[in-house]
Amino acid sequence: MPLSPRLIALALLPWLAAAPAVAAPAPPGEILNVSYDIARELFQQVNQGFAAQRKAAGATPVEVKQSHAGSSKQARAIIEGLPADVVTFNQVPDVQILADKGLVRADWASALPYGASPYYSLPAFIVRKGNPKNIHDWSDLARPDVKVVFPNPKTSGNGRYTYLAAYAYALEQAKGDQTQAQDFIRRLVANVPVFDTGGRGATTTFVERGTGDVLVTFEAEVNGVLKEFGPDKFDKVVPPVSLLAEFPVAVVDKVADRRGSRQIATEYLNFLYSEPGQEILARNGYRVRNEAVARKYAAQFPPLRLYTIDLFGGWANAQAVHFAEGGSFDRVFERK
Repeated sequence: MPLSPRLIALALLPWLAAAPAVAAPAPPGEILNVSYDIARELFQQVNQGFAAQRKAAGATPVEVKQSHAGSSKQARAIIEGLPADVVTFNQVPDVQILADKGLVRADWASALPYGASPYYSLPAFIVRKGNPKNIHDWSDLARPDVKVVFPNPKTSGNGRYTYLAAYAYALEQAKGDQTQAQDFIRRLVANVPVFDTGGRGATTTFVERGTGDVLVTFEAEVNGVLKEFGPDKFDKVVPPVSLLAEFPVAVVDKVADRRGSRQIATEYLNFLYSEPGQEILARNGYRVRNEAVARKYAAQFPPLRLYTIDLFGGWANAQAVHFAEGGSFDRVFERK
């Protein structure tokens, strides 16, 4: 007579109790941070600070590997299989597309403070020493005697921020008149001799190749150029009004869960919010959230008015109106 399922289960209990437990996978000894293209030097320092913090706490060493390219290009690479444990991007849409694909949790923006943006910046200007073209505001970038360098808004978050900051200024001057604002943008875009695909390429074009009268890039990159090449070669110009540039970060949940790296990845992102992490960010020219650190470095960050992406109805609307196929950028570029 065959045994009942209940009797079979009872017979197996002693064997199951004696069987060794299956150990959880050991945390990996390395994680991959996939980031935007001008942040290589920044995260080399962040990684050193993170390693020092873990060592002081007696934790097992972890190597943080880096990958840098245009933020949107990096997001596409992750979708195609690049195994990022964390992302540290320069615009919200590049994290959101990962969430839309199920790679990042849907509520990623509320998973960490300040909309998961531990630091921020804004588009600012760097000019040749002495500011020979007398460039001080966005209006100067549309003058016919000025050549402007900034990355392509279709491929670069840096470029999108620049385009939208200029558009915000134009709308303000035109009291909301879209036609006048687009005419201003058309004249500005006509002054761009070459569109590099990313922020670091635009910096190389301006600094090393000597192209253009003004480079528009993140204020942090401006500060970095002055530090690397010396204030005897370039001047920093912060316009009176610009656009808030957030730098969102997130754990790539699908990868972290597969690799068992969630705890380390989360610790890494939390380090960016810590006082030592905020110090590193501020030293590298970024504006930070920690009030004490912000006060310490206040002298290098001139005050100004900042618009936010809300002026354009949020990132999804800005993308559809300005950067999608046939959007405002395509139209002004065709007429430049």
